[in-house]
Amino acid sequence: MTRMTGRAVFFGAVSMLGLTAAGTAHAQAFYLQEQSVRAQGRAFSGEAADTGVDSIWWNPSAIAGMQGGEGSIHASAILPRGKVSDSGTVIVRPGTTGEAVGGDAVSRNPINNGVLPSGAIAYGFGKVALGLAISTPYNFTTDYSATSWTRYTADKTELRTFDIQPTIAVQLAPGINLGAGLNVEYAKATLSNYLPNLSSALDDGHQELKGDGWDIGWSVGAQVHRGPVSVGLAYKSAIEHKLTGTLTNSGLLYALASSNYTVNTHATFKTPWQAIGSVRVQASPKLTLNAQVIRYGWSEFDTIDLGDPVNASIPENYKDTWSFAGGVDYKVDPKWTVRAGLQYGQTPTRDGERDARVPDSNRLNFSAGASYQASKHFTVDAAASYIAFKDTTIDRTTAAYAGTAAQTPILVDGTLTDASALVFSLGARVTF
Repeated sequence: MTRMTGRAVFFGAVSMLGLTAAGTAHAQAFYLQEQSVRAQGRAFSGEAADTGVDSIWWNPSAIAGMQGGEGSIHASAILPRGKVSDSGTVIVRPGTTGEAVGGDAVSRNPINNGVLPSGAIAYGFGKVALGLAISTPYNFTTDYSATSWTRYTADKTELRTFDIQPTIAVQLAPGINLGAGLNVEYAKATLSNYLPNLSSALDDGHQELKGDGWDIGWSVGAQVHRGPVSVGLAYKSAIEHKLTGTLTNSGLLYALASSNYTVNTHATFKTPWQAIGSVRVQASPKLTLNAQVIRYGWSEFDTIDLGDPVNASIPENYKDTWSFAGGVDYKVDPKWTVRAGLQYGQTPTRDGERDARVPDSNRLNFSAGASYQASKHFTVDAAASYIAFKDTTIDRTTAAYAGTAAQTPILVDGTLTDASALVFSLGARVTF
């Protein structure tokens, strides 16, 4: 076998990793939008123009002009399904012309079920209000088996974020609100994949990247309420995350054996900005029409940069995208309100660059929900969604030990099919 330095092989192996959270039960890629049950019931179609604590995430001006306090708490059960299949992936070890990657040709439901908590509280002092929202906007886990055909590009991907958004809002004049907030965000990630040894007769090695860290972004927004029409505009900044942790190789044999060690390093990546526009129209005393459009700045997630001693960049090359939503609120009687909505979202992943960590595609979100005002100060919210995803390709070519004599391309050829998700949410709102 070819001899080479362990350090060169170790750094070359980093090209197999990608710092992304996988899943299909999302607004787009690895962003989760289930921060409000009321919002989910109408497919997130009027949030930046609505008022109260349930809209703080989308527009910090939503609490301006409040008199007294309001709080909410929610939980969403996310149940994704899908099939990730091999259509002819090839591994090209040094000195060979390539062979089938082997392993289980179909991975069913690799995206784990999960529960997403969130909540918010605010208190208004007349024209000025203070609020605090706690959410988990990027949060999910994908876990493939050790024998899956995806193992060299994706094994386990786990991302957890916790966003704390202190907010201040001011009513400049009746019906005109401004607001701003900080987004103090904690992120923790674990990503792993298997590494091919130089002979197919040898067991695979393994690579794992782990890290965490705190970083800060910001949100601003404005609302205008005139008669039956409410308009909201908001902007949430991108957040540059720097996760400090370790990168570990194990199980490499013979010429690669000197690369079995752990180094301390850090990884830097950005989550997308969001520009949000929303309108609500009270068409009658009982019926309110909602619409919302969001531009996502996913091009911020262009590379993942690994610091000393690795000093490597992993290309991601996401593209900016849109989502469009429309929905209705209908007040059946003083206690009951029902909702329904439809949302279309584009994927930021590109054909030719989509991997098994993020088997993402364009989707339609069909949602319905209801609120029951049990008393003057207590309301229960419930919502359910069915999300349907377009079949798509998994086709991002990568290489183990890139740039070394051991370079081993993985020519990925796979598909995502039959992908969908059910989301069931329950929440409560109180005033005080």
